Amino acid sequence: MIRLEQIQKSFGSLQVLRGIDLQIAKGEVVSIVGPSGAGKTTLLQIMGTLDRPDSGLVEIDGVQVNGLKEKPLSDFRNRRIGFVFQFHQLLPEFTALENVMIPAFIAGRSEGDTRRAATEILTLMGLTDRAHHKPAELSGGEKQRVAVARALINRPAVVLADEPSGSLDSHNKEELHRLFFDLRDRLDQTFVIVTHDEELARLTDRTIHLKDGVILSTDAQ
Repeated sequence: MIRLEQIQKSFGSLQVLRGIDLQIAKGEVVSIVGPSGAGKTTLLQIMGTLDRPDSGLVEIDGVQVNGLKEKPLSDFRNRRIGFVFQFHQLLPEFTALENVMIPAFIAGRSEGDTRRAATEILTLMGLTDRAHHKPAELSGGEKQRVAVARALINRPAVVLADEPSGSLDSHNKEELHRLFFDLRDRLDQTFVIVTHDEELARLTDRTIHLKDGVILSTDAQ
């Protein structure tokens, strides 16, 4: 599903990633952990095609994305990669349903198909009765589940999550963590999660330990 070979990335004189080799299989839930400044978010951004490596190979769902120009790369990102961030980043003027529909509209899907798909995903998330509420009317946990639904609307090859439970209380963290594994079991969805949450890392299939831009170890649970 994801193959990285010898990924190097620097910002000015600071080398952030130093030859990362990593493979992630379809249906895996993988966590990336490490201290601040280890390169975790940079690695996730490169996997998500939001940034390009200085050198190395990035292959996602059988496509080598390094060589894609900006428009094809943007289309690929929209259709094949879902993103969940620490702060949900929902648009406040739109309802939960409308927020979930936005990536599908960008992909050019019809309104009818998009509305049906968004409704189905919100039902899967247990949010049927919250579909027409705006973000200000939702709890923190509900907003993050809407963000997960938005990440899934285009049936992506992989969902990349950056500290997805970092802003949630203990109860909502546990619910969100269970949701990731439920989605893996139901949809065979692949997740790559950057986290400081040791409990979440222990639950994942593998934990990638990153420090100073190199992988120190990979622990299978």
